[in-house]
Amino acid sequence: MSAQPDIEKKKVNLSNIGIGAILNLMEVCTLGQPLEVMKTTVASNRQLTMVQALKHVYSRGGFSGFFQGLWPWAIIEASTKGAVLLFSSSEVEYIAQTQFGYSSLSAGVLGGIAGGCAQAYTTLGFCTCMKTVEMTRSKGTPEEMSKSAFTVFKEIYKKEGIVGINRGINAIAMRQMSNWGLRFGFSRYSEDLIRKFKGKGANDSLTAGERMLASSSAALAPTLNQFFEVARIEMQSKKVDPNRPKNMNMFSCMRYIYQTSGIRGLYKGITLRMALSGYQSLFMIGIGGHIKQIWTEKMDAK
Repeated sequence: MSAQPDIEKKKVNLSNIGIGAILNLMEVCTLGQPLEVMKTTVASNRQLTMVQALKHVYSRGGFSGFFQGLWPWAIIEASTKGAVLLFSSSEVEYIAQTQFGYSSLSAGVLGGIAGGCAQAYTTLGFCTCMKTVEMTRSKGTPEEMSKSAFTVFKEIYKKEGIVGINRGINAIAMRQMSNWGLRFGFSRYSEDLIRKFKGKGANDSLTAGERMLASSSAALAPTLNQFFEVARIEMQSKKVDPNRPKNMNMFSCMRYIYQTSGIRGLYKGITLRMALSGYQSLFMIGIGGHIKQIWTEKMDAK
C-alpha cells in the first residue's frame, strides 16, 4: 500500500486478500479490540471520564471485558474488512498511478477512500453488527450486560430485523471513507517527507522502519473526522431520551449531540481513536506495505 519502486511493474494480485485478512486479525486480537471497546464506551457515555470508562468496562467482566465482542463479531469483521480494504485500496491506488498519472499522495487518498467504502458495504452486517451489539449491552442493566454477544444479536434481529443489526451503516461508510482516505493521505505525505530527508527518489523503496514511522502519522486522522464516529455510535445506541430525534440520520444525530454535549461532545473519545487509528495504520499501511513489496519482489524473481 505504500508507494512501490517502479510502480508500473508492481501489479496487484489476489495475495492482498490474504495479507489484509491476516494483518487485521493480528491488529484486532492485540490492542485493537481493547481500544475499540474503550473508544466506543467513552463516545457513547459522554459524561464519563477516562478513568470512569476504564472502571465501567472492567466491571463487565474484568480484563476480559476489554475483549468483549472479539468472538465472533470482531474476528469475522477483521478478517473480512481487512481483506477487502487491502485488495480494493491497492487496486485503485495502482490504477490511479499507472493509468491516470496521479501522485503517490493523491493515489493513496483515492485508494483509501475506495477501500473504506468497499469495506463498509461489502462486509455489511459484520462491520456494524458487533458494534450495535456492544452498544446495546453497554447501555443495559447488569443482567443484560452479562448476556453473550450472540444472545444480544438474536434479540435485536428478532425485534428489528436486518435494519436493526445494521443501524448506522451509512454513517459507518462515511467514517470509513474519510478514515482511510485521511490515513493513507497522512502516511503517503510522511513517506514523501522521509524520502526527501533521506535523499531518495520518488519511486525509491523505504525500509520497514521508515514505512512504520510514516504510517504512525495516520494517528492524526481522527482530528478531522471524529464527529462521524461519535454520530455513528450515537445512532447505534439504545439511549432513552425524550428529546432524542426518532429515526435519526447522520446530520440530525450530530445536531442532537451538539445540542446536548456541545462541540466537545462531537470529539469525545478522540484520544483513544487517535491511538487506534495509529495502531491500525501501522498494520494495514506500514507493515502491509512492506509485506506487499517483499511478496511482489518474490513473485517477480520467479
